[in-house]
Amino acid sequence: MMMMMMKKKKMVKKQPLQSATVLLLLLLSLQFSSRVARSQRVPAMFVFGDSLVDDGNNNFLNSIAKSNYYPYGIDFRGPTGRFTNGRTVVDLLAELLGVSYPQPYADPGTTGAKIFSGVNYASAAAGILDETGQNYASIIVAECMGQRFSLSQQVLNFETTMGQMRTMANATALSRYLAKSIVIMVFGSNDYLNNYLMPSLYPSSYNYNPPDFANLLLNHYARQILALYGLGLRKFYLAGIGPLGCMPNQQALAPPSRCLDYDNEILGTFNEGLRALVNQLNGNHPGSIFVYGNSYGVFGDILNNPAMYGFNVLDRGCCGLGRNLGQITCMPMQMPCMNRKEHVFWDAFHPTEAANNILSQRAFYGPPSDCYPINVQQMALI
Repeated sequence: MMMMMMKKKKMVKKQPLQSATVLLLLLLSLQFSSRVARSQRVPAMFVFGDSLVDDGNNNFLNSIAKSNYYPYGIDFRGPTGRFTNGRTVVDLLAELLGVSYPQPYADPGTTGAKIFSGVNYASAAAGILDETGQNYASIIVAECMGQRFSLSQQVLNFETTMGQMRTMANATALSRYLAKSIVIMVFGSNDYLNNYLMPSLYPSSYNYNPPDFANLLLNHYARQILALYGLGLRKFYLAGIGPLGCMPNQQALAPPSRCLDYDNEILGTFNEGLRALVNQLNGNHPGSIFVYGNSYGVFGDILNNPAMYGFNVLDRGCCGLGRNLGQITCMPMQMPCMNRKEHVFWDAFHPTEAANNILSQRAFYGPPSDCYPINVQQMALI
């Protein structure tokens, strides 16, 4: 378009025009080559997790843990099942990597060649433990309405995808494709919020002290990570748990403008253990890379230095009900706040797109204090 417009002007100095044209073509060629190289390095993303990265799987499940209604998605494609106003961390990482948004596994349209563009298995209310999230069941139809894909079920779902892939690609090509793809895993929050911290519904806090419960989670987590490794995946980003005590739902239970310190304190063993697990996995599996994402540290930095990131509302959701708009998530057709870019939290539990953008940037470009031992950009180059 630009070259055509310049041609119409019939400029006298043809040589500079030709030079500019050649330069423009060269730049376009380099840009295209960069995209091709980037997509060859990382052909796809496979996502496992909870509502922080669910992009619509629960739309297709009998569950009350859904966000397929306005105002969810108000700033991105409308209500798709993402639990935020816009894009999730996974969406933003996909853009940085130059790959397609992974499609929800439960969507009947996620089949055939589409699965090679990446699949998202994440499910709202899911946890590392199978029983986590059962509290989202309906009183009337308990089992039926509490559906979610737990970690173990998500791994089984990936095996189903693998079965489909084997019918469409030869073994060598598939092995290379899986080894270059990036796995994002976001688990653990629900195992605390919708299990350990609900003593009236779950016995876990009576059966385990916080360090023992964290170790229970890590042992289960490690087994499933190794199951995915056994299926051919080689690049893993394992996100730690953020400061749960500072989300509006928990701040609604704390003194004004305070986080629930106990919630945050008991996460230390899990996050430190996950980082240690990354070291162990990297040592035991040469040719693979496992990365720990310091969600707690990055989110803590946002909350401690909000002005630096353009935030001024830290303790309440942009929509919801109750104290801090954090006791019930956004209601259907509820009018959300207008200053969404100034809010860290969208609803009782989930960050806004603005906060997700910072989390994704730090995961992609961050130093070892954010991503250990390397960041996502460096992982993509391996």
